[in-house]
Amino acid sequence: MYKMVIGLEVHSELKTKTKCFCGCKNEFGSIPNTHCCPVCTGMPGALPVLNQKAVEYAIRAGLAVNCRINEYSVFERKNYFYPDLPKAYQISQLEYPLCVGGEVEIETNGVKKTIHLDRIHLEEDACKLIHKDYGTLVDYNRGGVPLIEIVSKPDIASAEEAVAYLKKLRSILLYIGVSDCKMQEGSLRCDVNLSLHKEGEPLGTRTEMKNLNSFRAVQRAIEYEAKRQQEELEKGNKIIQETRRFDDVTGKTYSMRTKEDAQDYRYFPDPDLIPIEVTKEYIEEIRSSLPRMAKQRAEEYISKLGLTEKDAMLLTEERSVADYFEEVLKDCNNPKFVCNWILGEVFKKMNATESEDIKVSAKNMAKILNMYNSGEIGQSVARKLLDEVWDTDKDPAQIVEEQGLKQINDEKGLEAIIQKIIDDNPKAVAEIKAGNQKIMAFFVGQAMKATSGKANPKMVNELVNKLVK
Repeated sequence: MYKMVIGLEVHSELKTKTKCFCGCKNEFGSIPNTHCCPVCTGMPGALPVLNQKAVEYAIRAGLAVNCRINEYSVFERKNYFYPDLPKAYQISQLEYPLCVGGEVEIETNGVKKTIHLDRIHLEEDACKLIHKDYGTLVDYNRGGVPLIEIVSKPDIASAEEAVAYLKKLRSILLYIGVSDCKMQEGSLRCDVNLSLHKEGEPLGTRTEMKNLNSFRAVQRAIEYEAKRQQEELEKGNKIIQETRRFDDVTGKTYSMRTKEDAQDYRYFPDPDLIPIEVTKEYIEEIRSSLPRMAKQRAEEYISKLGLTEKDAMLLTEERSVADYFEEVLKDCNNPKFVCNWILGEVFKKMNATESEDIKVSAKNMAKILNMYNSGEIGQSVARKLLDEVWDTDKDPAQIVEEQGLKQINDEKGLEAIIQKIIDDNPKAVAEIKAGNQKIMAFFVGQAMKATSGKANPKMVNELVNKLVK
């Protein structure tokens, strides 16, 4: 039985206003080759100047995953010749990276595991290649964008663990605000190193799969490559150390080139950039600015608000959702009720509209929930309000008033409606008398239909039991 050994190199673009070594805009989606200058296009004589915010963000990321921050670090030139690299070298870090060590805790199938990190270093991104039938075009806008590379130890043992690790890293980076982590735009992507071996035997030869930019791609690439390597080993063939490309259409990996080692890149300190020296005080200043992280928030939601561990974990996966939950609580102090609505109705709406953001302000969400909680409106009206307020963020109380959506709590008014439903449905009445309480849902449904969803369901239940003799 073969065991998988996986290590991930995760690349995350930092959301600084300008690039890592020049003043060009760091902005996605602009007209090609409009955010570039002599520095990021590698013109002779152009000299780089380090972006301090990029250093701060890299340290911030390191502290969030418990790295040791090096007070002395060095930029080096990683030499290779490729169309996306105008200087024919990438400014990166090898011997003295900014952040060393660190760990990320994941959970798969109810089992917790710690994935240890080797390092986090700061580097510049390469340009973007656009492949056409007639050739390849180069967009220099991305060249020089600040990037952190987060390198894990080979602690990952399955595709599920790899995806869980990547999701956890994305959550952390979003929490601390250093990257937008938009995988579809390439601001978060990863390389997967994978090998197979049998228990008690030396580690196998690894292959590297480059630039995977979705959780699904990572899952499928690992599953395919593990199967391919196993089939090769069972045939008695050797695995070649190489870089492979994953094709999302075919679901297969294809050989690109033999895998280089560090010495092939001829790293040496960049003579145009002085070493980075940071003080303990500066590191502690950054540490003190870190927000409450997902784990801390989840623990608070469980111990102080009485939420279940599962619900607390779901609420805190994304910082924006946790922030929203806490904002709604300020005006609707019912944690479990608010939690259920966010995880249920709000998430359902986000999926239906393919939205990454909650399109209703926290204040308006609290208004909807307070009106529902007090009995002013029913559940169906609350859902209707969520739909109406989603894109407009109009005052839900105003909508209720304008459209006459208040719940009918008038017992005398409802009694006549319920009596007519009873008179018109003798078979259902017989079932109630026979003790079948499930048929009560029929009466509630009919009452809702007769009142355009405004009848108080609890009152409908009470009236049916009162009027059926």
